[in-house]
Amino acid sequence: MASPLGSDDDGIFERLQKHSSNPQLLEERQQAVNERINSIYQKAQSRLGELIDQNSTLPCTISSVQVLNAPHTRRGFLEKTFSPLIGAGKDRPYTLSEALRDVSICTEKLHGFDIFDRPISVYFDKPPQTDASTTPTDLDVYLSVKEKSRLLLKTGTDVGNAEGSAYGNLLLRNIFGGAETLNFNAAFGTRTRSAYQAAFETPLLSDPNFRLEIGGIGSSTEKSWASHEEVLKGGWTKLRWMSSTGHRHELGYNGFWRQVTGLSANASPTVRGDAGDSVKSSISHTWVNERRDNPHLPSRGFYAKTYNELAGWGPLKGDVSFWKSQFETQGAVSIPIPGKKGDSGISFTTSFRTGLLYPLGLDSDSKPRLSRINDRFQLGGPTDVRGFRLSGIGPREGPDSLGGDVYAAGSANLLVPLPRVGAETPLRLQAFVNAGRLLALHSSDKGLPSSHQEVKERMVATISELGNGLPSMAAGVGLVYAHPAARFELNLSLPLVIRKGEEGRKGVQFGIGINLL
Repeated sequence: MASPLGSDDDGIFERLQKHSSNPQLLEERQQAVNERINSIYQKAQSRLGELIDQNSTLPCTISSVQVLNAPHTRRGFLEKTFSPLIGAGKDRPYTLSEALRDVSICTEKLHGFDIFDRPISVYFDKPPQTDASTTPTDLDVYLSVKEKSRLLLKTGTDVGNAEGSAYGNLLLRNIFGGAETLNFNAAFGTRTRSAYQAAFETPLLSDPNFRLEIGGIGSSTEKSWASHEEVLKGGWTKLRWMSSTGHRHELGYNGFWRQVTGLSANASPTVRGDAGDSVKSSISHTWVNERRDNPHLPSRGFYAKTYNELAGWGPLKGDVSFWKSQFETQGAVSIPIPGKKGDSGISFTTSFRTGLLYPLGLDSDSKPRLSRINDRFQLGGPTDVRGFRLSGIGPREGPDSLGGDVYAAGSANLLVPLPRVGAETPLRLQAFVNAGRLLALHSSDKGLPSSHQEVKERMVATISELGNGLPSMAAGVGLVYAHPAARFELNLSLPLVIRKGEEGRKGVQFGIGINLL
């Protein structure tokens, strides 16, 4: 006797096969499953939030903290990190909500050391009832972590700003179990002929925002805009910390031996006069207040930075002596579109930079020791004042850019999302206007200053000269891509004002930088 379903077997299998191969039906099923999972997750999160709210005022004490799966991290290092939690609640009333807050703060500290993968799972549990020293309010905290690889090796190539280079980077992480890092870098390129750098960094007092760095460098870089090559060897020590207001500070000592060598046949007399060796011994301080929503593509917020360096004065040795100060700021505002909800992706940014190099000390003839080409400011190029050649703004002698002792530069940029791409992508069209001036403290027609009083008078006159007449200026449009590591720009620039002797750049410019004007 035949099965009553026998006649429909082929039809059933055909329908199942048809449904399983229908992309639209599969997509609808997957969407329904995702919505179901999301609904369950939202309900679980809501229930968890209700339970925490209902029990937020319950008294508790943290009896122990255990970090799981961290075999290469020192116990003493972790104990200092979590010392504020141990015994919390024994000296004063302490609630569950406060415990959750403090555990979250300590977890973020662990993330700040950059030795564990995200996320770090946190669990609470009651101590074993067999322990007579426990109380009913005691809680044990468990953090399940995964250590990042202790060895990282990267190689690659870079192209940008008229330079191509190959590099290698070796990073040793968590060397002694206290979030220490040792970083080796080597690079070879068309402009940076060779560069070797090593830096050791360690957090102090188990605080990710309080770090000490010791490093050294040896490099040889071609300065094509000034007909020479600079050889640099030396080291530094830096202490970094973050204030309670979120401002970043860096205090450092630098000791470098510099050599101006490899002069071109047509090098200017000033460059030839600075050829040879010099030693710089200096202390510096950097202050940063970062309030932008995205450092490479800001749509709102502001940024401010100061840098001050004192070289060759008092107990500091070396054959260069100066005070160098720079200030930089940027502000960004989002421009809404009427009738459109959410972020339009259109923003307007303004930037301003200024710097001053004031010579100190006396030379062997008891005359003021003036700045060298190694230390003077350079201005112009795709990463600051676009529409000009690299170091194309400021004093020149023959084919060489000599740099300057005082400068000011500013920029205004309008950023708009690409059509049909959306505001969420890191691509923008930009229209910009930027300008700047770079001036030297002394000029050949005035001769060299003979006293510190004359240096002071010339510095005041030089600063006043910044506002005399129109600055070098350019405008243009371009394409911006904000990569997490740097900002890339491809611009079409048109110089509007070019002062005598300066070098504009009409046409396409490509720039890569971390903090462009």
